[in-house]
Amino acid sequence: MKDILLQDGITIRGVYERSDAKERTKEGMERVKGFIGEPFDPHIDIVENGVKYHIDVAEGQKTGFFLDQKYNRLAIQKLCKDAKVLDCFTYIGTFALNAGIAGAQSVLGVDASQFAVDLANENSKFNGLENTVKFECHDVFDFLPELEAQGELFDMVILDPPAFTKSRASIKNAIKGYREINMRGMKLVKDGGYLATCSCSHFMDYDTFTKTIGQAAKLVHKRLRQVEFRTQAADHPILWNGDENSYYLKFYIFQVVDEK
Repeated sequence: MKDILLQDGITIRGVYERSDAKERTKEGMERVKGFIGEPFDPHIDIVENGVKYHIDVAEGQKTGFFLDQKYNRLAIQKLCKDAKVLDCFTYIGTFALNAGIAGAQSVLGVDASQFAVDLANENSKFNGLENTVKFECHDVFDFLPELEAQGELFDMVILDPPAFTKSRASIKNAIKGYREINMRGMKLVKDGGYLATCSCSHFMDYDTFTKTIGQAAKLVHKRLRQVEFRTQAADHPILWNGDENSYYLKFYIFQVVDEK
């Protein structure tokens, strides 16, 4: 493969296969993870939207980085200047760091994986943002009620959870999860502040996800003003003859206002 790409002037370090998703076993396929060909250093550095990242291809989730949110991360930058930001399910700090370079006053990123949090803090230092962008390891569902009890409020709350459902059979439980996390997130937004929320499960379709957010807002007595609706980046195309599988990412930005 290296030789084939080289014919087109593309030089690569090597290939690391990540065919290790649990879903493969349901279809009788082997889970595979490892180098194809000669081993190489799987730690790489990239730049996206002006933010620098250390990436671990071997141990990070999937490819080590989620490229499909590139322009959604860029969209939140314009709302983060001088803001106090909470980024939930931050993974290696992507949304949080975009908020940081946009001039946020303070950013707290939260993830349940200590591995991800350690790498996120490295990335904060890599960008010279360690004084304003910090990361902590918590279960988000447990941590948000703690922040609420402490009276914390944020100018922007970002919710980028993993897919809560990967099958139709579990969609009811997924709806409960998305409703709860959005309720918790909205309650932490200052009156007039912003909520960025998304779902990356294609089983949680547009109508269901939108309805669930509306239910969450009603239950916590918030009014939502839609600022933006976005999907995945163009390099993850939505195929109109296969939208059930290809149209998976739904991304909203709302202004959140208390019911008076």
